[in-house]
Amino acid sequence: MKALLSVEPGGPETLRLSEVPEPVAGAGQLLVRVKACAINYPDVLIIEDKYQFKPQRPFAPGGEIAGVVEAVGEGVQGWAAGDRLISMLGHGGLAEKVVVDAGMALPLPPERSLEEGAALILTYATSIHALLDRGKLRQGQTLLVLGAAGGVGIAAVELGKAFGARVIAAVSSEEKAAAAREAGADDVLVYPRGPFDKEASKALAQQFKAAVGPGGANVIYDPVGGDYAEPALRSIGWEGRYLVVGFPAGIPKLPLNLTLLKSCDICGVFWGAFAARDPKANAEHIRTLFRLWSEGRIAPKVSRAWPLSEGGEAIAHMAARKAVGKLVVTME
Repeated sequence: MKALLSVEPGGPETLRLSEVPEPVAGAGQLLVRVKACAINYPDVLIIEDKYQFKPQRPFAPGGEIAGVVEAVGEGVQGWAAGDRLISMLGHGGLAEKVVVDAGMALPLPPERSLEEGAALILTYATSIHALLDRGKLRQGQTLLVLGAAGGVGIAAVELGKAFGARVIAAVSSEEKAAAAREAGADDVLVYPRGPFDKEASKALAQQFKAAVGPGGANVIYDPVGGDYAEPALRSIGWEGRYLVVGFPAGIPKLPLNLTLLKSCDICGVFWGAFAARDPKANAEHIRTLFRLWSEGRIAPKVSRAWPLSEGGEAIAHMAARKAVGKLVVTME
């Protein structure tokens, strides 16, 4: 079978399409023919050895897949060959076949496409954990979402509206502004591209303040980081919660005097660790996501797909911060 492998640390150009042995389902596992694999920002980092986890090489990136069960391992119940599923892997998804732990597999509703299924879990599970567990978002509060047209950004916009918040989306282009509006944002601001000098940073802070209103943002969802973080934090309201989700624009250094002046919290969001430490709470969130999906209140937006042989281009597109919604790699 074919797999797109990381053979040395580096960018997408270092990936190699290779023939590898087919995996075999062991006890408690399912052998899955992968149909679609979503691309997420961790895929950019993991091949550069910049992610929290460093798999032994060679390995295939891709941590989120949808596919069809080919074989069922010993002791597995409730699954049969031909069943469609979605699953989180950590890595290994950019391959024609994978084995997954049966406990990590979720049935894909028959009315949903495999591409949609591959694009659901990581972004929406991250965002629901961020907004409810870390951000304590409540109905009627104001939510500011940075990077609001990316995968986690659109998920945060949709979930914010589903939970009754006033959602302000911040994006870097008019194309992305249209995507944020389509996702349900109440208002959208287009910010300039960084880096910013001191005056530009002050101007961006004023943009954020004007957008969220005089009371400030109750919750700020930041999957961008870099020079955008401090201006956004300056727009936070009294006892607001600033959610640290990711750093594609760089790891910021925030002036902690702002937390004193606003009596606000800076909260880290690490969904993978949360899911491992509290699987019952995570399972409840997943049930909520499937309910909202069935009600049409959330919907993964797959904007572009690549074949496996061009999977490196999908990761490069993500690295360049060009993604609107979700990107997927298909095996056929």
